[in-house]
Amino acid sequence: MSDIGKRIVKIFDTTLRDGEQTPGVSFPLEYKIQIAKQLDKLGVDIIEAGFPMASKGEMEAMKRIARLDLDADVCGLARVVKSDVEKCLDCGVDMVHVFVSTSEIQREHTIRKSKEEVIDLSVSMVEFVKDHGVKCMFSAMDATRTEVDYLKAVYTSVESAGVDIINVPDTVGVATPTFMRELIRELKKNLNVPLDVHCHNDFGLATANSIMAVEAGAEEVQVTVNGLGERAGNANLAEVVMTLHALENIETSIRTEYLVETSRLIERLSGIKMPPNTPIVGDNAFSHESGIHTHGVIIKSDTFEPGVMTPEMVGHRRRLVLGKHAGKHAIEKLLRDYGYTVTEEQLIEIVERIKDLGDKGKKVTDVDLFTIAEVVIGDLSEKEKVIHINEVTVLTGNRVTPTAVVNAEVQGKRMVESATGVGPVDAALKAVQRLVGGEIRITEFRIEAITGGSDALAEVVIGVEDNEGYSMTARAARDDIVMASVEALVNAINRILVVKRKRAVQ
Repeated sequence: MSDIGKRIVKIFDTTLRDGEQTPGVSFPLEYKIQIAKQLDKLGVDIIEAGFPMASKGEMEAMKRIARLDLDADVCGLARVVKSDVEKCLDCGVDMVHVFVSTSEIQREHTIRKSKEEVIDLSVSMVEFVKDHGVKCMFSAMDATRTEVDYLKAVYTSVESAGVDIINVPDTVGVATPTFMRELIRELKKNLNVPLDVHCHNDFGLATANSIMAVEAGAEEVQVTVNGLGERAGNANLAEVVMTLHALENIETSIRTEYLVETSRLIERLSGIKMPPNTPIVGDNAFSHESGIHTHGVIIKSDTFEPGVMTPEMVGHRRRLVLGKHAGKHAIEKLLRDYGYTVTEEQLIEIVERIKDLGDKGKKVTDVDLFTIAEVVIGDLSEKEKVIHINEVTVLTGNRVTPTAVVNAEVQGKRMVESATGVGPVDAALKAVQRLVGGEIRITEFRIEAITGGSDALAEVVIGVEDNEGYSMTARAARDDIVMASVEALVNAINRILVVKRKRAVQ
C-alpha cells in the first residue's frame, strides 16, 4: 500500500467516446442519454460525450447531452482542425479535447506533419478554443512512444497557449507501470498545468499504469465503464477508483455504491458480457465456494476478502456458492437463511449429495439445494407451490411477433396472462412474470447443456430476484426449450414465495 497523503483525483469518463469504439459496440441516441445520466449519478467529473465530426448522429447526441444540465462537465473530442473544434463548440460543451499525433511513426505515416507543424497546429487550436471561453484539454496522441524531449516541447507550447489540462495517452498500450511513473515525474518537472492520463489495456496494464501515473503526480485519470475501448480497451473505471479509494488513500468524486449498477447497465446496452471473475463488479467478485473460505467469511468477512473493500461499498452482494468445494458451514447457513432447520446427520447427507452433483460437473442451483434438503428432511409438499402451470401456448414466425399465452393457477385462482417478446422464450417468460405482477425480475438465463439432434434435451438455468431482494436460481430440462425455461422460472418463483411465507410465520 502506498504511503502517499490524502489527495483528490478527478475521473474523466470516455465510455461514450473511446468506449463506443469497442468493436461491435454502437450506442443509439437514447442509450447515450441514458448512459450520460448514469455516469452523472455515479459522480464522474467529466463525460467525454463523443467526436461530433464523426457523424450527424454523434453531433446530435452531444448536443442533447450538453443540454441535460448535468453536474459533470461535458467534453467533445476534436483533431487540431478548426472545423472539428467548431463542431464541439456548436454542441455547447464545457470542454474541448484537442489531440494530435506526436510520435515519429504516427507523424510520418498518418498525419504527415513535421515536428514544427504539429506544435504550430496544437498552439493555434488551443488558442482558438480558449478564445471561445471554453475549457481545453490537449492530448499528444501516442505520447508514450514520443521522444521525451519533443513531448516536453509540445506540452510546454500548449501550456503557454493557455491549455487547462494536458493528457498523456498510452495510445497503443505499450507503457509499463515503471515507465509511466517516470514519464509523469519528468513531465511534472516542466509543467504547471494538471496532468491527465489515458491508458490502453493491450498488455493488461491499463489500471496499473493509471495508478502509477497518479502516484507520480497526475491529477486526473481517463477511464471507461467495464474497460471498454479500442482493441483490448481502456483503464477500467471500477478498478481504478477502488484502487485509489481502498489501497492508495486517495479520494475521487465517484459514488462507489453505484459501480455495480453502472457496470450492469453498460453490459446490457453494449452487449459486451463481463466475465464472472471481473474484479469488483463481476458476479464472482464476492462469491465463495471453498469450504475453508466460506467458513472464514461466515465468521469474519475480512478473512478471505480484502477488508478495505466490502461488497456493499460497490453496490454488490456477498454470495456463498454451492458446488463440490462447498463446506457444511456454508450449506448450513444457506439453509438456515431460507428457513430450514436440519440435524447434524441430515446436514452431512445434504452436503454429500451437493458434492456428488458438483463432481458430475453440474452447477448446483439454490433450488437443487432446497429440493435435496426437502427430500432428506422429508417435508416436500406439492401444495406449498404458489404457481401451477396448466398450459403454455406460443405463436411465432417470420411475419409474426412472438407471443405467448400462459394458463395457470396462482394460489388456487385460475389466471391467464399473455406477452410478446423478441422470441418465443422471451415472450413465455414475460407472461409468467406477469402472473406475479411483474415483481420478479430475471437476473440470469443460460442453457447449460444440449444433447444432439433436432429433438435435443435443453437444460436451462434461470436466476431471479424480487423487489425485496430475495434471489433464487433454478434449473429445468426438457426437449422443448420454451417449456424448460418456463419450468425453471416457475421453480425459482415458487421457491422465493415459499421462503417468504415461511419467514413470515417464524
